[in-house]
Amino acid sequence: MAGVELQGKVAIVTGASSGIGLAAARLLHARGMRVALVARTADRLEALAKELGEGAAAFACDVSDLSRLPGLVDQVIARFGGLDVVVNNAGLHHRGDFLRHSPQAFADMFTVNTVAPVVLTRIAADFMRAGGCIVNVASLAGKLGVPGSAVYSGTKAGLRFWAIAAAEDLARRGLRIANVNPGPVDTGFFDGDIEHVSNLTFSQPMSTAEQCAEAVLACIEGQESPMEIDVPRASGKLATLGYLSPGISRALRPLLERRGAKAKAITSNSAPTKASS
Repeated sequence: MAGVELQGKVAIVTGASSGIGLAAARLLHARGMRVALVARTADRLEALAKELGEGAAAFACDVSDLSRLPGLVDQVIARFGGLDVVVNNAGLHHRGDFLRHSPQAFADMFTVNTVAPVVLTRIAADFMRAGGCIVNVASLAGKLGVPGSAVYSGTKAGLRFWAIAAAEDLARRGLRIANVNPGPVDTGFFDGDIEHVSNLTFSQPMSTAEQCAEAVLACIEGQESPMEIDVPRASGKLATLGYLSPGISRALRPLLERRGAKAKAITSNSAPTKASS
């Protein structure tokens, strides 16, 4: 929404009840946007809408139920009178060895992480006002596959590359698209499952949900399409280097895994981790 005042603009934020989605919803609302808070848990959304006050509304919806997405967009437009921004943030991650989970669990991951954002964007594009923006919360795991997160890496890579390819189509409607690619984030996404989080994940600096929300805002206010912001940028450069130079990636992996194992051990022995990647 380059050069456009955000005051009064309307944003849908999925996965808004916690983590990056919660931080993004708060930040966009603070910047004067009207925010449609979307997640599965109605009680938490209603509490957040009450906290934010005027200009925020709760819409309980499980994005994996694709049949509900047209109705979601209709309800948001009926409530706020238009639509300018979609933040595709809702995510699902079953960690560990590829073979420890059921085929259905992997299908669910692709539905939430890849299919739902594509479908929601397609529906919303017919109603979004020119100058609007779609922001996907992807992952650095979508830039360089992470062992122990094979399917998650695949879902986020698919989301990233779809957005890059879709930019021209959306531009014909006056819309932009962007990806925010976080590394590990202190959000609660690891709770109760730290043993299956890879050492490679812990080798990278931990970001905050608020830092990721600032990246979402930067995408909305930016001019490029497609646009990508890695969080943190240094980890993004490392992921790009590993993708372009597999030999370097293989050489660095033992060092990074040792560093990550130390960080993981410290985290495991301290307070319960709250993180995502």
